[in-house]
Amino acid sequence: MKNRNVIFVSLIMSFVLALTGCSGGGGKSDSDQNGEADPAKTQQEGTPKEVGYPESLTYWVTLNSNASATLQNAGEIKAYQKLEEMTGTKVQFQHPPAGSEQDSFNIMVSSGDLPDVIEHNWSAVSGGPDKLIGDGTLIRLNELIDQHAPNLKKVLDENPEYRKMITSDDGNIYVFPFLRGDDYLLTYNGLIIRQDWLDKLGLGMPETIEEWHTVLTAFKNDDPNGNGQADEIPLRLDPGQLSMNKAFLGAWGITDSFYQVDGVVKYGPIQPEFKEFLQTMSRWYAEGLIDPDYLSGDSNLWDAKITNNTLGAFTGYTGSGIGRYLQMMEGKGGGFDLAGAPNVALKKGETPPLGQKDSPFTGYGAAITSKNQNPEATVKWLDYKYGEEGSLLFNFGIEGESYEMVDGYPTYTEQITKNDSLPIAQALAQYAMAGYSGPFVQDRRYMEQYSSLPQQASAIEAWMNAKNDRLMPVISPNEEESARYASIMNDVKTYYDEMLNKFIMGVEPIDQFEAFVETIKGMGIEEAVAIQQAALDRYNSR
Repeated sequence: MKNRNVIFVSLIMSFVLALTGCSGGGGKSDSDQNGEADPAKTQQEGTPKEVGYPESLTYWVTLNSNASATLQNAGEIKAYQKLEEMTGTKVQFQHPPAGSEQDSFNIMVSSGDLPDVIEHNWSAVSGGPDKLIGDGTLIRLNELIDQHAPNLKKVLDENPEYRKMITSDDGNIYVFPFLRGDDYLLTYNGLIIRQDWLDKLGLGMPETIEEWHTVLTAFKNDDPNGNGQADEIPLRLDPGQLSMNKAFLGAWGITDSFYQVDGVVKYGPIQPEFKEFLQTMSRWYAEGLIDPDYLSGDSNLWDAKITNNTLGAFTGYTGSGIGRYLQMMEGKGGGFDLAGAPNVALKKGETPPLGQKDSPFTGYGAAITSKNQNPEATVKWLDYKYGEEGSLLFNFGIEGESYEMVDGYPTYTEQITKNDSLPIAQALAQYAMAGYSGPFVQDRRYMEQYSSLPQQASAIEAWMNAKNDRLMPVISPNEEESARYASIMNDVKTYYDEMLNKFIMGVEPIDQFEAFVETIKGMGIEEAVAIQQAALDRYNSR
């Protein structure tokens, strides 16, 4: 009888423990040392719980220069004010001092004094996002997005290439990304030429290196500005934009940094084609076709040369280049006109090998830190921007103020497009973020209106015409590779910048190119290429 009682009590205790286990109050497997459940892990094992928006958030982000021109804090942007009204979430924005953003980021991360959310360019972080997840700075978002971010999940499901881009080498999604949602948004910089000078001299649009030489020579010798003086400056090079637009260099199918041919990584400046590029630029410089002031960073100087009718061609953007100068010269007579010139090829009729083309995802976005006490609610809050209402809000601002719906098309009002005291980029930055970046999908209709002049639209179409199959995706060395890679490339980049301009200006003869290559190899460039190759291989295997 006694044994039967013991057995009965044991069965009762087992039943009670089983019930306790089912309620989640028993073990430590899903809990921390204080008995609190890990939200991300708990959600993986059951039906996602309903969550609301967070009451408050701390949010670290650089204040874009277009916004800081008139605002002190991102909380003053009308889109964020409307978001607070709709969600009830009060956001305390933290902005690093202008010019020391990366240092501020490094100090913040190393101190462990983290906000709830960090918006940053994660491609520039040493060791990459996997290191930050591994050391407990950021949290993995894969499961949280699946369960609490239906808008972003829909975007990723419909665009698998986006998912690949925002997934790390270790399979972690770490960011609510800034995505350019249309190919039309990926190209915005290239060669710009005086169309009225071409027309006056009876010249066609140059497409090849040889045709450019002919046009620039005519600009120098044939008085296209019509003042009877030999004051024309045919071309301004901009080495600072070369990595972006590949101007002239792209005709040889190489870049000034790393590129890939059928999955094999190469470094442009040590290729034989780079010598041909340098020979061409050096000859043009010696012939007076390139502005001797081309290294000047004085924007007022370039404004003066363009608006004083002396500069024939340069590289620039659709907005601050074509749009801005056309606006500055409007009503001043003389027929001033600009056009986007096609990317350059070596042979007439061939598709240009390279031009400017951004990636839909460049590494920029909002990540959630390990200090965030309510990641599910934060995910829901961030996800709002990827839905229809949130997309309109962060691309166009406030309906009735910064835009109106016209036949289903969100059309910026004159408060944005014809603001008496602000350029369009600064006026828009008071309301929305389409003019720079943030955790949302940029809308093509923003660019269609920002670059609304026919010259701007034509330029974008011209600059989009390039193969661009040799461009590298956004990749990062891993933690083990980062320090060595940075050490090599700091030395290489410093030497390259110095020698590039010496070759162009004739200070260093072109026959020293082989010595230049050997010096770069001696700095470890082949090891850097191997690191880039490993990173590309990891990316391709995602």
